[in-house]
Amino acid sequence: MRILIIEDEQGLRLSMARVLGRAGHSITQTGSRTEAGELLRNAEFDLVISDVNLPDGSGLDVLQQARADGFEGVAVVITAFGTIQTAVQAMRQGADDFLQKPLKMEELPLQVDKWLQQRRVVRRLELYERLERTRETGATILGRSRAWEEALRMSERLAAIPLEAPSEEDGVTLPTVLLLGETGSGKGVLARHIHRAAAKSAAADPLGDGHAPPFVHVNCAALPLTLVDGELFGHERGAFTDAREARAGLFEMADGGTIFLDEISEIPVELQAKLLLVVEQGRFRRVGGGKDRTVRVRVIAASNTDLEQRIAKGAFRRDLLYRLNAFTVQVPPLRQREGDALLIAQSTLDRLARRHGRPPVRLAEDAQAAIATYSWPGNVRELVNTIQRVAMFCDAGDGGCVHAPDLGLPGAPAESAAGRGAPGESALGPDGLPVFDFLRGNCKADDVEKSLILQALRHTRGNVSRAARLLGLTRASMRHRLERHGLKDPVAEVTD
Repeated sequence: MRILIIEDEQGLRLSMARVLGRAGHSITQTGSRTEAGELLRNAEFDLVISDVNLPDGSGLDVLQQARADGFEGVAVVITAFGTIQTAVQAMRQGADDFLQKPLKMEELPLQVDKWLQQRRVVRRLELYERLERTRETGATILGRSRAWEEALRMSERLAAIPLEAPSEEDGVTLPTVLLLGETGSGKGVLARHIHRAAAKSAAADPLGDGHAPPFVHVNCAALPLTLVDGELFGHERGAFTDAREARAGLFEMADGGTIFLDEISEIPVELQAKLLLVVEQGRFRRVGGGKDRTVRVRVIAASNTDLEQRIAKGAFRRDLLYRLNAFTVQVPPLRQREGDALLIAQSTLDRLARRHGRPPVRLAEDAQAAIATYSWPGNVRELVNTIQRVAMFCDAGDGGCVHAPDLGLPGAPAESAAGRGAPGESALGPDGLPVFDFLRGNCKADDVEKSLILQALRHTRGNVSRAARLLGLTRASMRHRLERHGLKDPVAEVTD
């Protein structure tokens, strides 16, 4: 860890530096308040140990100014008096603890380890609180097709690359992965898979506190254009009007873990040079900051657009693309994953049934055929959303069975999940009107009208006025038809 010692007694300062240096820490030392302030403004430290009384001022003032400038490490003061008043004053001005002279050198390394461990825990809690507010639930890895298994194998090989700090001597060592594929095809799932596989390694606990490394998912397209810099790299206090305190950015939140830059093509070109630096060397500066900060992070980027076309339009840097695509994984669309659509659909139905304590739901043969033959332009995301919607309205009284019309896919019969629809009703014809198969049974006008009214009520969740407007009826006319068909309680009809 990086430690700054501020002590005007040279013998004591050198002894502290020697003892802590032997314990494996990187030590910077000074006996001047002025020089200490300069060091804190231009370098990053994990721990500052400062004497209270310095030749050119108070060590408490140094710590107070450091906190005001955004210092987030541990601050400890040394005092020859050790009074309660001194300790209280030190805490008020930004100190975490204090030491009383004469120091016990043999205990100092243990005390330092305790302070740093406490700071790790606090920092980890702060990061996890922020991550929890932005956490996206990861989808389950599902798929047996050759195309999907190949993408998984490639991902696992990439996860085995160790996460090392960048080295000026050896050049770039930070691993980067670029995931390419259509919207909803599972790029986020693969990114989490890489992260989890990498987290199984022995070096997966960079802060040494027993917690798993963080995974930070950044939707670049959703970041406000004027706030992208601050969101990614953080800001110092006073960097802009509302910056009342310093704040870590998403790269700092991901330190020791993985940052997933989804829709990377949407990063403003003005910020891409700064992004290139942190991807290559792990270095960046907060907005309004004057010193470099470093992170050790696995970078995974994803795009559903042609980045070469973005480069041709001047909207993306070629050198950034070259850096990101060191390892590229093509994520196959669902239509190329033979058999996976049915597997995902049934698994989603089973998961939802367990979650809500409902009886199992199965896919009828016609539903299986519809799922297997549909092209799923929205890929896995469209499929899962479709199944979730169907599961909400599936009638367990029908044996907990989903039929093709329930899916609402283009070309499927326009029937509802709670009932099989109008007798004889089939699909839409070329004119956009319902086509009825009279060979399947009688198609009475009253039955068709009742089915149409029920579907309108389900669409409006029992709102009679809205349903009447959808059908081109007045409210009085709608009420008359409800009474004629025995639909006395429209809300009950669509919720039973």
